[in-house]
Amino acid sequence: QVQLVESGGGLVQVGGSLRLSCSASGSGFVVNAMGWYRQAPGKQRELVATITSGGTTNTTDSVKGRFTISRDNAKNTVYLQMNSLKPEDTAVYYCNALVYRAYTLPRRYVEVWGQGTLVTVSS
Repeated sequence: QVQLVESGGGLVQVGGSLRLSCSASGSGFVVNAMGWYRQAPGKQRELVATITSGGTTNTTDSVKGRFTISRDNAKNTVYLQMNSLKPEDTAVYYCNALVYRAYTLPRRYVEVWGQGTLVTVSS
């Protein structure tokens, strides 16, 4: 079983910065792509950014130039550096990972979610 544990959320003023972290724990699994999603009150969950195991990133237009996703494969950890935060960035941020069991064929990918961490940007 793989678990994702997020940290780094909190309250920040407009224009401020936060760094979210998410670590995958569990043995016998390989973590493939990882990413961040967010869900604002009354809205659907949306993609923020993803990163493959090879480091290829994809970032949604609304946060490009402000948010940066990165990962440490050795630690199975993904980060989201958020700068120039705006009130509309207020949401619960969820970590997501695509994993598969090691040394097993065929590969069966499983999507895992973290519990979410709240980011509140005050004006």
